[in-house]
Amino acid sequence: MKLHDISRRILLQGMGAVCLNAAIAANAASSDAADERILVVLELTGANDGFNTLVPYGNDHYYRLRPRIGLPPNTLRKIDEMHGFNPSMAGFERLYKDGHLAVVHGCGYDNPSYSHFTSAGYWHTGAPNSGEPYGWLGRLADAIDPAFKPNFLVGIGERQSLSVHAAHHVPVVFDDPEQFDRKGLYQSRTLLEQGDGQHHVAGNPTLGYLEEVALSARQASQQVRQAWSNYRSPADYGLIAMDLPKVAAMIAARLPARIYHTAYRHNAFDTHVHQSETHQRLLSYVSQSISGFMQDVRRIGRAKDVTVMVVSEFGRRPAENTSLGTDHGTANHVYLIGESVRGGQYGRVPDWTARNADGNLAHTVDFRRVYASVAHDWMGADSARLLRGSFERLPLFAT
Repeated sequence: MKLHDISRRILLQGMGAVCLNAAIAANAASSDAADERILVVLELTGANDGFNTLVPYGNDHYYRLRPRIGLPPNTLRKIDEMHGFNPSMAGFERLYKDGHLAVVHGCGYDNPSYSHFTSAGYWHTGAPNSGEPYGWLGRLADAIDPAFKPNFLVGIGERQSLSVHAAHHVPVVFDDPEQFDRKGLYQSRTLLEQGDGQHHVAGNPTLGYLEEVALSARQASQQVRQAWSNYRSPADYGLIAMDLPKVAAMIAARLPARIYHTAYRHNAFDTHVHQSETHQRLLSYVSQSISGFMQDVRRIGRAKDVTVMVVSEFGRRPAENTSLGTDHGTANHVYLIGESVRGGQYGRVPDWTARNADGNLAHTVDFRRVYASVAHDWMGADSARLLRGSFERLPLFAT
């Protein structure tokens, strides 16, 4: 393939996940920026045990199936006569009682996979058993920003998540903002470091375009590093912040991104063995970090503009295993957090008396109903087009 035959899209993909451009000052000055809604998706990798997160202490079957790892009622942070948060989740209890946390029960999909990789792919694309190549957040970015402005979509992690893979938007992907910089082969360093985008004047528009992309990437990485360097906050994110301070730093700097994805990494929630203490510790990190983040965006003045969605690729089995842990399950909770969220409980709690041959529960809410609600009611997208089908929405957001 000759260089002049390469399309703009392929060039963008080849340049990788470029980041925030030099127009940040203009974005900060725009009066519209403060009114834009932001979605932050936090993934609990490894399949979080929802039943020991929001414990159904009012259900006798819970204690019959979990005689050793079931959490005693008097230790829980009760929110009603049936459910109570894990003892370590003071932050979630406070958010729920303040009306800023919604729980959607029984989320899953038909013909569930117990493979982490496969099921995570279904949640990332919002299209189970379909072979969909693009992530649901990538498609969301394409839907709500048809002009395909750069730096609209951010993934924080060691590598790009499928969820932010888009047909048109090129996601910003980084891990350590202090080390975030444009890399390349030795042979391309001159172009990457010194190109000024002026070759189109000299009659070489293709090289000029390459230089413009390289220049944007350099300026972008500088802006990310600068935003992080300038960020100072009194908010307490706890011991494990799960990259949420990085999100807050970019929001505080008025960067143009409206969709963020991050994760508690490395399958931390795959608790097959001696679950109780490990799981409780992990949940304390999640609860405190999200609570700290919400305090931080309130300090920044963007609390009503930010919604956090917490997901996991599947749940755990209702019954404990012989190793004092839990194995791969199906139905799980999804949590929505924010000042614009209509707090409470949604969906139907799965029937613990109707377990399948694997000992798992049938889901009661297709998880795409949550995606549809977030996409349509929060981000303003056509959810039926985005999700390749119509899914009944839940009233998760205040009008």
